[in-house]
Amino acid sequence: MRAVVVRSFGGPEVLEVAEVPVPVAGEGQVRIRVEAATVNPVDLATRSGALAEAGLMPARDVVGLGWDVAGTVEEVGPGVTGIEPGDRVIGLSDRLDVPLGAQADQVVLDADAVTATPAGVSPVQAATLPLNGLTAAQALDGLGLSPGQTLLVTGAAGAVGGFATQLAAARGIRVVAVAGAGDEPLVRELGADLFVPRTARLGEAVRALVPGGVHAALDAALTGAAALDAVRSHGAFAALVAGAAPPPLRGVRVFTHWIYADGARLAELAALVEAGSLTLRVAGTLPLEQVAAAHKRLAEGGLRGRLVLTP
Repeated sequence: MRAVVVRSFGGPEVLEVAEVPVPVAGEGQVRIRVEAATVNPVDLATRSGALAEAGLMPARDVVGLGWDVAGTVEEVGPGVTGIEPGDRVIGLSDRLDVPLGAQADQVVLDADAVTATPAGVSPVQAATLPLNGLTAAQALDGLGLSPGQTLLVTGAAGAVGGFATQLAAARGIRVVAVAGAGDEPLVRELGADLFVPRTARLGEAVRALVPGGVHAALDAALTGAAALDAVRSHGAFAALVAGAAPPPLRGVRVFTHWIYADGARLAELAALVEAGSLTLRVAGTLPLEQVAAAHKRLAEGGLRGRLVLTP
């Protein structure tokens, strides 16, 4: 079978679609025939070697790429209950140090990292949910906001920011969305109460709308100190990438959220998709062989949704 791997770090040219053995589901695992696998910024950071340089993964001869998957269960390992061959599922591969990721013809995941595919959506659409949806939901949980409080979401038109905006609005949290000027209609449709263009000086612009500053910020666009300046003293700030968290000035609780697979929580998000409360956005689809083109396009920026590979 085919799988996207890198044998050395570098630009998109180091990506290889290699022939590898079909993996076997072990204890508590399932093997999935991949129908769609999303390309995310973490794939670019893995391929370039940035994650290895940051000490987040050791060097190895072959590194597999891909976190998100939507497909059909082919094999169920010992000890797995509630999942059968033929089930349509979505799931998340949350480890960096693996020889085989989700961008492949087949992938093995822990059974507790998958859930049923949301009804009424295609595998391509469903594949955009696990990594970005769980990142937004888990980071939002960490901020600990109550209904009526205010949340600044940077990159609100992006994949993580869009989910965060919708999830926060559904909880009764007032969202101040930061995005490009042309994205204001989109983020308001997603549930934002207030809008600030990303070219503005965030602290001043946000405080003009929310006197004293917002209660918390979810920094999907990695703006760091600029977004922190919009948060009131003793508020909260969620960074999503290692090294992107600003100093905890003014008593603000600053933390970096580290995503982890959670099939039960993913099932809750899938239910929101089925109910029409969470929007899945696909920026485009490409065959597995064009993974390098997907990396180049993602690196250019400006996507609204995720690029999806279709093995």
